[in-house]
Amino acid sequence: MRRADRLFQIIQILRRSPRRPITADAIARELETSRRTVYRDIADLMGQRVPIRGEAGTGYVLDRGYDLPPLMLTEDEIEVAVLGAQWVAGRADPALARAAQDLVAKIAATVPERLRPHVLEPASRAPPAWNAPVDGLDMSKTRAHIRAGCKITFAYRDESDRESRRIVWPVAIGYFQTVRLLVAWCELRRDFRNFRTDRVVAAEFLDERYPERPAILRARWQRSLALERRCRSDKAAT
Repeated sequence: MRRADRLFQIIQILRRSPRRPITADAIARELETSRRTVYRDIADLMGQRVPIRGEAGTGYVLDRGYDLPPLMLTEDEIEVAVLGAQWVAGRADPALARAAQDLVAKIAATVPERLRPHVLEPASRAPPAWNAPVDGLDMSKTRAHIRAGCKITFAYRDESDRESRRIVWPVAIGYFQTVRLLVAWCELRRDFRNFRTDRVVAAEFLDERYPERPAILRARWQRSLALERRCRSDKAAT
């Protein structure tokens, strides 16, 4: 690996973990080089005023506010972006599908000429989903309500075709091969629930905000997932 590429990769590695220090050993393993080389490269980056904090033995952190020019994408990073955009374009709602197509166009317009074939003729392909059910929610409005921390109310039909009325605090949207799930705190069940968006009937997007900040509600949901995984692991162990 050329030295310039190696310096770029070190910045990329540090940028992945803005809070947790990354040790020189970990960087050396990923780059398949020596720890001494990593120390020398980090010293060079610091000399170039790249805001890296830390020291040998404790690890290094890249300060916030530093970024690389948008053209500094590797071939693999372009492949990831295009593959992800293909997947979204073939499975998401129309608004996200258009955004995915626009993303590919923007990447193609900004990368150097030598990298453009990786955008326009990628080696990886994500085929479109077949027979995907129609959403009962306006997904653009749903994403906006997730960001704003506002409630949604709707009728919901479960797998047995039983209908119930729900008021929910939306947390996230899960995209699967053919279906989408709305993750939300359900006021009726007083717990987090997953709702298939194709089973939603007559939704209304409320202006009322729920009493928690979206980031806090999302953190609660993630803790509940972690607890559920631990419980399943404990049951499997016994």
